[in-house]
Amino acid sequence: MKYRTLGKTGFSVSDVGYGAWGIGGAQWQGGTDDESVRALHRAIDLGINFIDTALAYGDGHSEKLVGRVAREAKKRIYIATKVPPLNQEWPAKPGVGIEKVFPYEYILRSTETSLQHLKVDTIDLQQLHVWNPEWFHREDWRRAFEELKTSGKVRAVGISINDHQPDSALELVQSGLIDCVQVIYNVFDQGPEKNLFPLTQKMNVGVLARVPFDEGSLTGSVTETSVFQPEDFRSEYFRGDRKKQVVEHISALERDLGITRDSLAEIALRFTISPPAVSSTIPGMRTVRNVERNAAVSDKGPLDEAALKILKRHAWDRNFYL
Repeated sequence: MKYRTLGKTGFSVSDVGYGAWGIGGAQWQGGTDDESVRALHRAIDLGINFIDTALAYGDGHSEKLVGRVAREAKKRIYIATKVPPLNQEWPAKPGVGIEKVFPYEYILRSTETSLQHLKVDTIDLQQLHVWNPEWFHREDWRRAFEELKTSGKVRAVGISINDHQPDSALELVQSGLIDCVQVIYNVFDQGPEKNLFPLTQKMNVGVLARVPFDEGSLTGSVTETSVFQPEDFRSEYFRGDRKKQVVEHISALERDLGITRDSLAEIALRFTISPPAVSSTIPGMRTVRNVERNAAVSDKGPLDEAALKILKRHAWDRNFYL
């Protein structure tokens, strides 16, 4: 396992981290807590020391599992979590004031709840789960973040950037007021490379690459006949003819690279750790098998320039979250 520094936090984090949305058990169906705990323990055994969760993942269930496993670990584990929007709207919508989404007292109260779920005294990285650049000059989030850091309840702060809107955080990154940003970055969405990544490097702000597998499509596991349970997030994400579109794009990707379906996930994950701006990529992992496969990617490292050049042609401008 290889490690990178998470911006100005100084945290030395595994370049392959653990995304803990799926183990929340609400929007991702088909897993069990026992399986999730085994996967988390195996990840730590293999050197993964960074786990990203959120209060909204299973209404705190993910946080409780993460906290339990982290306490049982015999090594330093960095935990990141997030404050959910008060109005429960993902992503943040233009024109909606911060008082309806992240009022000062609510940020503090949510953090206290996360501390209780995790059973820790300090959260390594607290993030706002959505972001609207219209809030930049508001004091609500600034005061809350400052108080949380000053009180020692939070070591570092950041935001999770709205889906497919990397440039919406440029002013915030430039300000130096945050330590880290989380952004969608994968073979299909390469947008952060243009403006966000160069700026984060200049400002020494950490980057967490989320959705490295595009919710599963870049693993090759989504086919035209794939069926998800109605309450599963993926039933909406891959609705209509979207599965057909995915299959067409994946087939073209495999042809251009000259790879088999078995190699796709590895290539997709290595793509996300290829830019030096990325501190850690955070794939969701609910099984020991997937943990072992993903953790192995760290030692294989970034892709070579020839592969990256091919992958540049496969950027896909669309938003399946809408």
